Amino acid sequence: MKAPALNRRLSGIDAAFLYLERREIPLHIAGLCIFEAPLPFAEFVAAIDSKLHLIPRYRQVVADPPFHLGYPTWEDDPDFDIRRHIVHVTLDPPGGQAELEALAGRILTPVMDRGKPLWDVHVIDGLADGRGAVLMRVHHALADGIAGASLMKIVLDPTPAGSRAIRKPRFRPRPPAPNHSMADALTSAIHSSLESMVAAEAVLMDFAQSLLDDRTQDAFRKLMGLLPELTASSQRCSFNKPCGGERKFCWTEFPFEDAARIHHIAGGTINDVILTVVTRALARYIELHGEHVKGRFLRVVCPVNSRRGDNGESLGNQISFLPVALPLDIKDPLRLLRAVAARTEIMKNARAAHLVALMATWLGAAPPPLQALFWGAIPQIELPLALFNLICTNVPGSPTPLYAVGRKMIASYPHVPTGYELGVNCAVQSYDGKLFCGLTADAHVVPDATRLRDFIQASFRDLRRAAGVRTAPQKKRAPRKATGAPEAVPPAKVAQA
Repeated sequence: MKAPALNRRLSGIDAAFLYLERREIPLHIAGLCIFEAPLPFAEFVAAIDSKLHLIPRYRQVVADPPFHLGYPTWEDDPDFDIRRHIVHVTLDPPGGQAELEALAGRILTPVMDRGKPLWDVHVIDGLADGRGAVLMRVHHALADGIAGASLMKIVLDPTPAGSRAIRKPRFRPRPPAPNHSMADALTSAIHSSLESMVAAEAVLMDFAQSLLDDRTQDAFRKLMGLLPELTASSQRCSFNKPCGGERKFCWTEFPFEDAARIHHIAGGTINDVILTVVTRALARYIELHGEHVKGRFLRVVCPVNSRRGDNGESLGNQISFLPVALPLDIKDPLRLLRAVAARTEIMKNARAAHLVALMATWLGAAPPPLQALFWGAIPQIELPLALFNLICTNVPGSPTPLYAVGRKMIASYPHVPTGYELGVNCAVQSYDGKLFCGLTADAHVVPDATRLRDFIQASFRDLRRAAGVRTAPQKKRAPRKATGAPEAVPPAKVAQA
């Protein structure tokens, strides 16, 4: 496998994640991976070191031009040392889930050091059940969820045998790009603004052409019926308060097959099933905190992959966002699923994500100094109404098992950033026959995030029962050798978004 050809200069959306970040809003994505046995640290470090030439961005640092006159660039780190990025930690006794959640929260709280490449890995042992864990962090400026999931396929192995055939080439850092003078920064700013204007025109033409489609016209007619709820005053929920920065992280999981059966029986997509479960759980959480849900809507933003013919090999952020308002006062699980599916279908067919992309490309046409000022000022602005209440992302992962130094990964819980007035966000990732759900919460705004996790579990059970889906009894996990043969699980052919 060859290393991908990378653009040195960050895109506007990549740079936005740098401009927006501060202590209260750490903007890294992450994944907590559980393995069937502890990982031998030295062997794991050597395995990752042998593959870094496949992801050269992991040996580069961000370099800012003077006064943000152009977008930052990625430059090779002449002092790169993998030992600054992979850390060995031992879980506090007794090594249960509570201790692992507490450790994950401490690791996810600080912003990443921009003086070195924007990633790190914590190799964790001391788990009470004899397993091992790895917590990987990658800055959002480097990769979005799709690219992050694809990167895991490079860092991990498809078989227990690993990738011993890989020969590590010698790392020779390239000299910094000669574009950090004032004149070069101005030239870059003009060039990036023109590129964004051309991109905005292309998105506008694509959107205008889609208006001629019968399905889009029908979606706009249906969208008119949703206007009352879309234009209604957006209320803050109990978890929409200014965040302080300290993070809590907890998780749960569901059988992918159960979600697929619900989807086949009741309609919608896998993503609609997830949104239904999360919406019902948040309604219960809101009521727990003494607020009513009658006539209220949960305003959710769902990241949408905008790659074309790209399975995530390219780094950076290639996403748009699908906004949707979901009713909080429907208690019947199947009725709620139908309501969610209808609304997401209308918003997708009305090309709402394209409109968001169009606004983003128009913003990208502004000079980079103005963009840096805009994104830097957003956290300081207190709006009278909440623009939205929650981010919920669904990322497809590997349908078959992955390994690290011969140890099988048995779980992969995703982490999505939160901050500003988003006290909790949700990420879901499919892997090896399961849906793994991670909740990232601000420790001061949502100190009881585990209660919300419990509500998500209960909501999934309720939806499964209402759809008449019987879950297969769980087989007892037989002890496996670290070098055992992989157990391939065929992916279910269902719609995920």
